[in-house]
Amino acid sequence: MLSARRPNLNGMVINAAAFVLVLSYALPYIYLLMTSIKPAADVQQIPPSFFPAVISFENFRDVLQSSTLPRAFASSLTVAVLTTILSLAVAIPAAYVATQYRRRITTLFLLFALVTRMVPSVSLGVPLFQLLKSLGLLDTVPGLVLAHTSAAVPLALLLMAAFFEGVPKDLEEAARMDGCTRFQAFLKVILPIMTGGIAVTALFTFITSWNEFLYALLLTSEATKTAPIVIAEYNSVYGLAWGAMTAAAVLYSLPVIIITLALQKQIVGGLTFGAVKG
Repeated sequence: MLSARRPNLNGMVINAAAFVLVLSYALPYIYLLMTSIKPAADVQQIPPSFFPAVISFENFRDVLQSSTLPRAFASSLTVAVLTTILSLAVAIPAAYVATQYRRRITTLFLLFALVTRMVPSVSLGVPLFQLLKSLGLLDTVPGLVLAHTSAAVPLALLLMAAFFEGVPKDLEEAARMDGCTRFQAFLKVILPIMTGGIAVTALFTFITSWNEFLYALLLTSEATKTAPIVIAEYNSVYGLAWGAMTAAAVLYSLPVIIITLALQKQIVGGLTFGAVKG
């Protein structure tokens, strides 16, 4: 009896610890959501309340009726999607070559990508500003996409390299023996089994661009201002508009949540790719 109860007790402890851990991560977002559905008068009350006394969607109505936020959301989505596509187009073939055809130069290439990730973004802001200004790309979508891609490619490259490390070299050799060229073997054999890794890399790349604040602050003004900048502007010299800011933040978090839920099978498969070999 004791031996039967002990596994159940261990399972209950693990489940309780997991619940507390998940709750600690979810609690700030739950509070953000609760604040967004409070009436404007209740948002500033002292002492603050966690749950709204009355559910109101006036904060969402106000931010959606503004002309600035919807345009900023469209700009953020356009930049994030284009950055993800461009980053994957560069990182996938580069990571495959660097991991499957080991040379000293490819090792240095991956090391350079790792070092690039360690460089603070703020130190690259001024050079990027001068470069895009000389190219006439300041306050444009292509300019911001290039800036975001410069930050996203090293991350995408390192992630894809880790996934490609789990691909047996025999697969390409078998495809070559069947008459495929290297490009055909890569396109028809390697890529189809890498959908999980590509989904994970695409998600992290999208989030990197979606949440980016510094480059958007330095390189845009009114024409291509992204949502993080607009949300930050609710904190003005006249005070902090908690209701509008929390409503905008909730709306801004929805695309990432929806994409994550839609790709959850591919993400789990990508995260466990290569974990079990036999």
